[in-house]
Amino acid sequence: MAMLRSYVSGRWHASSAEGTPLHDAVTGEEFARISSQGIDMAAALDHGRRVGGPALRELTFHQRAALLKALASHLREHREELYALSARSGATKTDSLIDVDGGIGVLFGYASKAKRELPNDTVYVDGAVEPLSRGGTFVGQHIATPLRGVAVQINAFNFPMWGPLEKFAPAFIAGVPSLIKPASQTAYVTEKLVELMLAADLLPAGSLQLVTGSAGDLLDHLTAQDLVGFTGSASTAQVLRTHPAVVRNSVRFNAEADSLNCSILGPDAVEGTPEFDLFVKQLVSEMTVKAGQKCTAIRRALVPASLMDAVADAASARLAKVVIGNPANDTVRMGALAGLEQREEVRRSLKALLEVGEVVYGSPDRVEVVDADAERGAFLSPVLLKADPDHAQPHQVEAFGPVSTLMAYQDVEHAVELAARGAGSLVGSVVTHDADFAREVVIGVSPWHGRVLVLDRDDAKESTGHGSPLPALIHGGPGRAGGGEEMGGIRGVLHHMQRTAVQASPRVLSAVTGRWVTGAPRTESDVHPFRKSLRELKIGDTVVAGPRVVTMADIEHFAEFTGDTFYAHMDEEAAAANPFFGGRVAHGYLVVSFAAGLFVSPDPGPVLANVGLENLRFLTPTFPGDELTVTLTAKQITPREDKDYGEVRWDADLVNQKGESVAKYDVLTFVAKQ
Repeated sequence: MAMLRSYVSGRWHASSAEGTPLHDAVTGEEFARISSQGIDMAAALDHGRRVGGPALRELTFHQRAALLKALASHLREHREELYALSARSGATKTDSLIDVDGGIGVLFGYASKAKRELPNDTVYVDGAVEPLSRGGTFVGQHIATPLRGVAVQINAFNFPMWGPLEKFAPAFIAGVPSLIKPASQTAYVTEKLVELMLAADLLPAGSLQLVTGSAGDLLDHLTAQDLVGFTGSASTAQVLRTHPAVVRNSVRFNAEADSLNCSILGPDAVEGTPEFDLFVKQLVSEMTVKAGQKCTAIRRALVPASLMDAVADAASARLAKVVIGNPANDTVRMGALAGLEQREEVRRSLKALLEVGEVVYGSPDRVEVVDADAERGAFLSPVLLKADPDHAQPHQVEAFGPVSTLMAYQDVEHAVELAARGAGSLVGSVVTHDADFAREVVIGVSPWHGRVLVLDRDDAKESTGHGSPLPALIHGGPGRAGGGEEMGGIRGVLHHMQRTAVQASPRVLSAVTGRWVTGAPRTESDVHPFRKSLRELKIGDTVVAGPRVVTMADIEHFAEFTGDTFYAHMDEEAAAANPFFGGRVAHGYLVVSFAAGLFVSPDPGPVLANVGLENLRFLTPTFPGDELTVTLTAKQITPREDKDYGEVRWDADLVNQKGESVAKYDVLTFVAKQ
């Protein structure tokens, strides 16, 4: 019988121990064994810190993003191999698409966000410069740099590909190596995933490791620079969170735990409305996709008391059409649970729920299946329950399978109260076309939820649904849900980095951050900065241009030409009464246009395009007769890895004859590398 392998310290390892059997969820057949015996966990962590970390930190955010994108493209070419293995876990083709393609999508998503939102540098600048002194010679800035440890990622059985990749992607972009520890039941999918990732020959040595089987003494060797990301039960999260090494070293611990998610049907969504149908369709989908084995599945369906029977009947009719069985059969819509142990765990939880509820549809003990043995395979019928919401069990017991409970609420306050009784959830949803009802519910339930979906006829066609986390948004929740935030866009990256406040002079701070800071030296030369290529241009390169006198004729011409005849520009009496002006003033966009005319170098050259302005503020009114001078300074230079140009951010400071700043803003340009 094949033994699953681990990949640690730069090589594959197959244990010589007897190992634990792994069974096909559909047939019950044993097809592999798993064991981590013989792995030196301390050496694996050391390898990640000593080899993987330095190799990743040599790369910029954009270089890591490019590797991540290439890796996603490579995995996309091998999806069929992953689908085939995923089917062993009871997953249908749709289930496998969510896991496999969803995981690949996370890689693409993070690669894109990193390229757009992070600098082509190894240091992340967090927030604005903080003035710390009156004279401006002492300033502060928050920066973020990669932790010097390993991101230990302990994953659940239900998403053996998407789960690891949602943790790996932000860690990789941050510059922190990963050690993946999958749940044993479906570790064979993760083993194949890691094999494919390594075969792509894109990842720096030591940046990815895999341990299949028990974690053993892995956590004993954690340091203050390591991180732990966990997905699984709340009880296991509590044990890991209080591990002596985690507590002693204040190890960053992120948990995404089980969650009694709810979906709330609005009172307006009566039978015959699109929202009623959307609610029923979503409820049944969340019960049957992945056989309900999703941490984001709807466990509590909260509906107005007047609609309880209608929802129960409609959901039962839809559930009756769900074909259960071997995912290889094209008619099957719901496969098996991950294993027989998981089925028994769901049945135990159902027993507790049945103490206070009644079955609306399905049976905990009987199920009809297609092309499979219902007992040898881990099959279970979808079970829809109805219960009094005053009972504790529906708000405390999670049956991690195709199970949901209908409960009635009386009004919006009652619905919010019931949602909160889940004690912290990953996601909740509201299905309504009443925006006021949606607002009350969203604001009311948000303190207990990491994500809230509002579903209606307007967004239904493009909505990704209740149960689909997205890499741009946080995936986590308070309380019982773990208190963590996986993914979350750049938040997920920054979780793997240390935020540090740097206090220094503007000159030194500019050197540390790679961005020109007000008060840092400027460099003026006979060569206009616009005549310099990206490789020649330096932070602090400056041009000072002007003065230009603003006349009344300029103001009136601009007003006539643009149609902007706002009274402050055209009506002396009205402008004089304005407390901000006291007389006619020039248009803000006129003075910005004059500034461009002053600093621009008109001939063709390295500057390819002006692509925008940011942070524009008009600080002092410009009156007829004022003289304007502009200082333009290269503030940040960002080469594009895959282009022959890059982006230059310029600091623009437009002043009048008194030295008062009229306007401050950033100018964004594309500049050729050569």
